[in-house]
Amino acid sequence: MLNLINGLDWLEQFPELRNLEQSAKEMLSKYSRIVEAPIGTIGYREGAPCGAYVMRLAGKSRVYKISSNGREILLYRVGAGETCVITTTCLLGNSDYPASTIVEEPIRDVLIPATAFHQLMLDSSVFRKFVMTNYGALISDLIVLLDEVAFHNLDARLAKVLLDAKNTQIVRTHQQIADELGTAREVVSRQLKRLEQKGSVSLGRGQIEIINRSALEKIVGI
Repeated sequence: MLNLINGLDWLEQFPELRNLEQSAKEMLSKYSRIVEAPIGTIGYREGAPCGAYVMRLAGKSRVYKISSNGREILLYRVGAGETCVITTTCLLGNSDYPASTIVEEPIRDVLIPATAFHQLMLDSSVFRKFVMTNYGALISDLIVLLDEVAFHNLDARLAKVLLDAKNTQIVRTHQQIADELGTAREVVSRQLKRLEQKGSVSLGRGQIEIINRSALEKIVGI
């Protein structure tokens, strides 16, 4: 990662911190730093200690877990204007990372060292509310993921992934979709082939075209 100049202009991207106390601003100005990282950068690895609170200014990263047999499951993504729930959990609980993350779109982050983060949590009611509000929202998202993995059929989860892309043309490999769903590529390929046979999608090399969106919505239950 590349360290950039300090400053507090980035606070404008987090309106919840608009009324941040002067003492908190001074601490952020002194200790926070802005960093950048390109696609493919590993932000943190499972088992590594957590050293800083992350506030995303731009870009996107994927947070994932690897099972004992090497299979990956997507937990969530962190985009611009968001924070990382696992990082928050590790800082609050003084624990190591239970998952890993990798950059999918070039990122620009604000990093607040752990010591400064804990001091801000004690001294600043505005910062504390911001952290806990974001934390609660992200925990809710993880509960939704757990519900999908535990109770929804794979065909419904696959249809949801396709619909969430928001585009008719989806440029993704079967392996990438399998990683997101936490299953094998062969399983995803079979499911997609069935959808193609039903006229819901059209499969190409490295891309999927949605032909019948309403059919996919029916599978999801929309």
